[in-house]
Amino acid sequence: MTHVLPLTVVRPDEGRRGDLGPIGVDVKLSGRHSGGALAMVEHPFPVGALVPPHRPTREDEYSIVVEGEIGFRSEDREVVLGPCGYIVKPRGEMHTMWNAADRQARMIEVISPAGFEGFFGELADLVNSGDPEPAALADLAGRYGVEFGAPEWLADVVARYGLTPPG
Repeated sequence: MTHVLPLTVVRPDEGRRGDLGPIGVDVKLSGRHSGGALAMVEHPFPVGALVPPHRPTREDEYSIVVEGEIGFRSEDREVVLGPCGYIVKPRGEMHTMWNAADRQARMIEVISPAGFEGFFGELADLVNSGDPEPAALADLAGRYGVEFGAPEWLADVVARYGLTPPG
């Protein structure tokens, strides 16, 4: 017997919104909507925003730029995409993203398999309660199988785009 997922409708103003520090998050569909296959989130990027470089170990990320321009760096590959640009960020690669223009940017991210949307929710809770302690951030990252780093190319990206480096 085939498992049939229920119809799920999420309106533009619905979802679990949160502040991740440099960018925001709006979880639109979680693993419970997809039988664990995927999750979908929206990320608004204010001007100057840079996502700290990180290496996911459990999931692949598929991003679609819907507003503005977003830069992506994964290992030694870099690209800036505008609206309707797509990119795959495979697990196991250190990557980052940033607002590459002088106006708000936004992207939709599909995460497969689902689960990492829980990291976003917990990180938003930590950010909302004040300046997160490094030990709490390390524990959170460990539980979700994500590694943060400072690759040698980061300073160049920050300088070229006038970004606010991760704290």
